[in-house]
Amino acid sequence: MVTTHGTTASTAGTAGPASPPTTGAHDGATPVLDRGPAQEIRPPAEVRFAHELAVLAAADRSTGAELPPGWRLSPRAVRAFVVGDAELGVRRKFYGDDPLVDRAVVSLLGRQGLMLVGEPGTAKSMLSELLAAAVSGTSNLTVQGTAGTTEDHIRYSWNYALLIAEGPSERSLVPSAVQQAMSAGRIVRFEEITRCAPEIQDTLVSILSEKQLMIPELGSEARVSARPGFNVLATANLKDRGVHEMSAALKRRFNFETIKPLTDRQFEIDLIEAQLTAELGPAADRPPLDRDVLDVLVTAFQDLRTGATSNGAPVKRPETVMSTAEAVNVAVAASLEARYLGDGTVTPAEVARQLAGVASKGDEEDARRLRHYVDNVVRERARRDPRWKSFLSAAESLWQ
Repeated sequence: MVTTHGTTASTAGTAGPASPPTTGAHDGATPVLDRGPAQEIRPPAEVRFAHELAVLAAADRSTGAELPPGWRLSPRAVRAFVVGDAELGVRRKFYGDDPLVDRAVVSLLGRQGLMLVGEPGTAKSMLSELLAAAVSGTSNLTVQGTAGTTEDHIRYSWNYALLIAEGPSERSLVPSAVQQAMSAGRIVRFEEITRCAPEIQDTLVSILSEKQLMIPELGSEARVSARPGFNVLATANLKDRGVHEMSAALKRRFNFETIKPLTDRQFEIDLIEAQLTAELGPAADRPPLDRDVLDVLVTAFQDLRTGATSNGAPVKRPETVMSTAEAVNVAVAASLEARYLGDGTVTPAEVARQLAGVASKGDEEDARRLRHYVDNVVRERARRDPRWKSFLSAAESLWQ
């Protein structure tokens, strides 16, 4: 809503995501864009887990749970949506620090924004999406931080054809995701905020402090005031190139939560299995991948991630971040290789071939570190374990 000199009027686009455009008769020559969820490679969380969200909302109603202003679910239901609730049939989606999820939910209840930080691939964006979907019913109000992000992406921009024809007006104003979230009382996600220049990041300072967005082009009193339920949920990488430091003023407006890589091997195996099911379907519909093979994958990743084996033997760590997200990518790629180019069963050989590209990323020094790991740690294990022997044979063939 834009308020001008004490009067309030609706701003186009603030009522939520626009409805898909309708299409006319198809003549067979012009492609028709089907925006239905079934055609999406990855629908948003509120679509993928619509049934679970409905179950949790019904549970809130049946128990008379208190809903904070602007929230679609109670804080307990938001937590259950993220970490799971077996009694309600809600599965766990975030594998990690459950108390961190509790603190994140509490942060979103207050005036401070929430900043999720950590190494790349630690599920910051996934947790951000899940929280926004549960709290606001939509995760699509998002600003993607890049080197090219401008103030317009955070504040508002203009339909320049209308601007030239009519001058500044509400009709020519194009609201940003932040403005839409303020008007609707929803969560706005700001992905990879540290990729934006510091002066662009600081555009959020006044929004977080005053919960208002001034629009001087429409008059000295024109502004958008945030409705209850509005907050900013941002993510930032701690270890990555091309990132900028945040100002002290902006940091003070956020509660920070650091998401760390998984250290529990069985927990990580469970997560990879769950993600395989999400990406490739149930186990019955995809190539068999035994937990023994997943154990090889997770062990290799944890060795390279921590710089040491479980026995304390030193390992040269690659510069590449060996995250759980990358381990999932390797498992998916190995499954696809086994299905389309192999005999239909995933073995450590497929894992080794797919891991090589992930660990080196085309960097010669990282390739040498990986080869050192294979020549020393993997070779020793291969002497007594056939799984690692299969891994070694495939890895050695990559350097022949």
